[in-house]
Amino acid sequence: MLSNLQSMQDQLNNCAHLRRIGRLFSETVQLIVDGEEFYLTFEKGALVDITQGPSRKTPWRFSFRTDCEALEKHWQAVPEPGFHDVFGLVKIGRGQIEGDILSLVKNLRFFKEFLALPRKGNTQ
Repeated sequence: MLSNLQSMQDQLNNCAHLRRIGRLFSETVQLIVDGEEFYLTFEKGALVDITQGPSRKTPWRFSFRTDCEALEKHWQAVPEPGFHDVFGLVKIGRGQIEGDILSLVKNLRFFKEFLALPRKGNTQ
């Protein structure tokens, strides 16, 4: 999973469109995939640090928890219904959001597009 996140970091940092959308987003997000914790630190729309957890000392604004299989389905060129979106994953019971939901909603397009960067056929 770490190599996927590093690839997403490179894709994000080379995507002017997504950097522009996230220019006001400077937060740390906790991502948990199959119990493996990662802390993604964004500054002005750039992913500047990926720290592997667990850590009780790393503050985060919101957390998204899912499983590897669900992410693989999310990253398909045309995902199945429910796997197409962060809230879709939550609705079908394959994702969980915790923390400051307002921060997520304020930056929803940025976070959704960031999470979809590995999507097959993505032309970003």
